[in-house]
Amino acid sequence: MKKYIIFLLLIVGCASKSNKATIKISLKDSNNLKITGIANDILHEINRDSATTAVWQSLIPVYRMPKDTDLKDYQPPQPGKYVVTDSGVVFTPDTPFIKQQAYFLRFYQFGGGNELLEYMQHRKKLGQVGYMDLIFKQ
Repeated sequence: MKKYIIFLLLIVGCASKSNKATIKISLKDSNNLKITGIANDILHEINRDSATTAVWQSLIPVYRMPKDTDLKDYQPPQPGKYVVTDSGVVFTPDTPFIKQQAYFLRFYQFGGGNELLEYMQHRKKLGQVGYMDLIFKQ
């Protein structure tokens, strides 16, 4: 039941912000990725859930970039811990990020990005949730 409430909050939150969320990521140090740009009310509502890590991993998972980027949709998520702060979410992986290894955060755009251009450019198919991949490297 909570997952449905969180999903509805994301739809309402993203739709109320002109359908364009501005998500930013930055490496705080070699072991922490800071994610900002998610509405505060959504951050704190999701943080109330007892299974917060599982929820965050389904909404903004972090992956290791494979050498063959065509296979990036088949990678397992990077295990780690998500902590909500005043300004965003901090992801700390179970094992430190490897230097010169590329990683990416996948941000699912619930409620937004339903533009015809995305369908025409094959970035989205009917019935799928759009997403944006943010690539980073230590």
